[in-house]
Amino acid sequence: MAANPAMILIIITKGSGEILPETVVAGVPLLRRIVMAASRAGCQDILVVDPGPPGLARLLEGTRAVLLPPWELANHARSRRVLVLTSDLLPQPWQLKRLSEMPLRSGTMHVPTSGIAAVETVDPQGLLSSIGRSIDGASVFSELEHGYQRAGAFMGGGCWIRVSNREDLPKAERWLLRGLIKDTEGFMSRHFERKVSLAITRWLVSTAITPNQMTAVSVAIGLLGALLFLSSTPSYELGGALLFLLHSILDGCDGEIARLRYLESRLGGILDFWGDNLVHSAVFICMGLGWQIAVQAPFPLVLAFSAVVGTLLSAGFVYRQTMHEKASEGPLFTSVTKSEKPSRLSTLAEALTRRDFIYLVVVLSAWGKARWFLALAAIGAPLFFLMLLWISHRERVHA
Repeated sequence: MAANPAMILIIITKGSGEILPETVVAGVPLLRRIVMAASRAGCQDILVVDPGPPGLARLLEGTRAVLLPPWELANHARSRRVLVLTSDLLPQPWQLKRLSEMPLRSGTMHVPTSGIAAVETVDPQGLLSSIGRSIDGASVFSELEHGYQRAGAFMGGGCWIRVSNREDLPKAERWLLRGLIKDTEGFMSRHFERKVSLAITRWLVSTAITPNQMTAVSVAIGLLGALLFLSSTPSYELGGALLFLLHSILDGCDGEIARLRYLESRLGGILDFWGDNLVHSAVFICMGLGWQIAVQAPFPLVLAFSAVVGTLLSAGFVYRQTMHEKASEGPLFTSVTKSEKPSRLSTLAEALTRRDFIYLVVVLSAWGKARWFLALAAIGAPLFFLMLLWISHRERVHA
């Protein structure tokens, strides 16, 4: 049977080890990070079992977690699916969601690695009472082994990360950072930009800078780069293109910081989305003005107008179609279409939204030919908008 993702139990193991619930991992205390991962996975009842004196409540402020002593566990028996997790195991939300939803027969449990188990029980109160009597993690899992049959093979430590000592922290941070890379990244974004942005994020995440502040920095750098395109001098154009590229790299940092710290917000997603389109529009406008000044003719302004209008129409359409009513957890912008089964045309549209085009701007600018990119954008941006309209029409017809 499949269970609802209703509960996760985090067993706090007290001791004199190097790693405590308060230990910061990528800018967030370990215990809070586990709780937030469970929340993102859809767990409604998150119980943090602490047999020691009070002191962890501040780590859980603003979360769904309930801090309670072991003997009160049985009062929270609301689900037949119980996830038991020790506080030194660092999960990703998708891992917990999979354990919450996987089919299990009553009286069985699945153990993907040591320190975590998904248990399906017909007697939640009895199970929680048993856990409450077993104060530390080792005793809890020993009790589970005696009372429940394993379902599925022991998976080993593979994609699970344990934070047992200080030497494990860099490995855990690298693992969390790798989890931020999207499957939809463009080639250059995946192999260059994302590596640079993750290195920057790894440093920034331990500072007080917020995702929205990082968005503002990125947009400011992009607008500064746009101004350099007012000159047709190759060195200025190349400087503008490189700042445009830097904007693109830093633009990845705001989302990375937000996801690492669990600070995603709808406002942040909107600022990020429209900030990008503001920079792109400013680049087109300045390219057109710079070209117009050089040739003393009006046609570059017509090209800039076409590129900007196509860009803003596409952005407005995507925002209304896919982002207007979307919840704030996770990235606000993930796709240009609503379809879960993309067609070849929508796949092409997705590919065209990737930022690898910025490298073409850099190459052309190095030759003093940035205006060629404006000419391409003047044609391509309106065509892209028409493509989105056609994709939306086809999705409605086949709905």
